[in-house]
Amino acid sequence: MPRLNRTLIWTLFLLGLGSPPAVWALSDNWPQWRGPNMTAVVADDPQLPEVWSATENVAWKTGIPGLGWSSPIVWDNRVFVTSVVADVESEQPKSGLYLPDTGVERPPDPPPGIHHWMVYALDLHTGEIIWQQSAYDGPALSPRHPKNSYASATPVTDGERLHVLFGNLGLFTYDMDGHLLWSRRLEARQDKWGWGTGSSPTLLEDQVIVLHDNEEESYIASFDSKTGEEMWRQVRDEVSAWSTPVVWANSLRTEIVTVGKDKVRSYDQSGQLLWFFSGKMTEVTIPTPIPDREMIYVSSGYVADNHRPVYAIRPGATGDITLAAGEQHNEFIAWYKPRVGSYNPSPILYRGFYYTLLDGGFVTAHDADTGEPAYGRQRIKTGATFTSSLWAYNGKIFALSEDGATYVIEAGPNYRLIGKNSLDEMALASPAIAGHTLLIRTASSLYAIRR
Repeated sequence: MPRLNRTLIWTLFLLGLGSPPAVWALSDNWPQWRGPNMTAVVADDPQLPEVWSATENVAWKTGIPGLGWSSPIVWDNRVFVTSVVADVESEQPKSGLYLPDTGVERPPDPPPGIHHWMVYALDLHTGEIIWQQSAYDGPALSPRHPKNSYASATPVTDGERLHVLFGNLGLFTYDMDGHLLWSRRLEARQDKWGWGTGSSPTLLEDQVIVLHDNEEESYIASFDSKTGEEMWRQVRDEVSAWSTPVVWANSLRTEIVTVGKDKVRSYDQSGQLLWFFSGKMTEVTIPTPIPDREMIYVSSGYVADNHRPVYAIRPGATGDITLAAGEQHNEFIAWYKPRVGSYNPSPILYRGFYYTLLDGGFVTAHDADTGEPAYGRQRIKTGATFTSSLWAYNGKIFALSEDGATYVIEAGPNYRLIGKNSLDEMALASPAIAGHTLLIRTASSLYAIRR
């Protein structure tokens, strides 16, 4: 039976004549970066907030000390978030795209003083900090971009164990009450410009998967979630990149999909390479792949590169599936667009369309099955810049700008901006959604937004 166009399936569903084409987050848990399925999409719920401000529909606001751009995660009644608290004040992040004072000539110096790599657990209903733990106290071991943080990787949990990755430092695992179960120091590796790390860990059954592409020895590794023992490791012929690996449970099998500057690769659960292709990704590769049962979408879009690709890949591939010169698709690459990828924000797949948010404040929409444009670049707001990734519910796309304003865009083939909700503070982290609550992290605080 041929696969129906997803836009048609969504039209039938909205008319009450069918079922939605993908299973979205239905639980009260948001256990990892971009949620249960790593799609940042949840099922429609009239109780989810669509309008808010710094005072309106704010259930609570809790200050989070230090600097961290990891996203919050949620399990049951607990919210987990990481940060690094420095004893000595250092350069604060600014909005927009910029280089450190050293440019690209040499890595910036690590910030001075003693730092405390912190893990916080908060009550979802009240915002009270239930427990806090310091994973490590000491000087910074490697440099970072002033717009990055030492706590940019989002934790992951299975409800029994909380796995926290502090890049270039280590992997730390706690029980849900904050007791350290095990820790594993990870080799500090130099990235190309000393910008620091950003890739988040993910879980595959009893494995914690860590990806670290750098200038010394890139690798993807699996650690036993109960003991921290290394289960397998694959050295990668890659240079620095910041993308997060995705567990793709497609209609045929479960895979681990990674995006590097040189190649897009997929591994099986034992770390064996399934397929790859030369994507000619951009000099800086950041966005997370977007999984669906019948397709996975990979992209990169460094602003200084002319080739900013998006590829849509079907399940079942083996070996080299690189497009031949001049090809736009093959048996397993459903479609390819050379100039659609975003730099920092990860895109989103929603109701049959693939949406891309560009750092400079533009959004585009393409048909998810064919790659054909629904609409080209639409400017959200002159002067607005974006690092946080898109999320969606209730027929709306949400885009959080660096100045803390969330722009609400109507989902569908025509661009229409329908709202703006401001928190008036810098925001680079991507939000989390748990039950009826939207969690937004700003530079100083964590907000719980509820109707």
